[in-house]
Amino acid sequence: MVNCIASHHHEVPQDSVEAIIVEAADAISGARPGARRESLENYLKRVRSLEDIANSFDGVSQSYALQAGREVRIIVKPDEIDDLASLRLSKDIARTVEETMQYPGQIKVTVIRETRAVDYAK
Repeated sequence: MVNCIASHHHEVPQDSVEAIIVEAADAISGARPGARRESLENYLKRVRSLEDIANSFDGVSQSYALQAGREVRIIVKPDEIDDLASLRLSKDIARTVEETMQYPGQIKVTVIRETRAVDYAK
């Protein structure tokens, strides 16, 4: 029990499976809205703002804020954005988030560009 408490923030090595479970439970609990003294209203405002920033760029089809606003995934239109432009877009969005938002920690920006080719054998 003592090892579970002492090791859930990696201050001491974890000696049991229970210690790993306690660390996972702590991470899940800390990721929920309001866990870090942030009101639900501020949380929703931050998540909405994150998605709005991503949607403001040309070629963005959809955006989703995930993991309590610690990650944003952006789906782009593959006919408008090529691979090189998707790299630039992720950097531009990350830079815009840095300049316009206040947030704890870091936010991961992932741009997804997908093309599909489908044909049928008859």
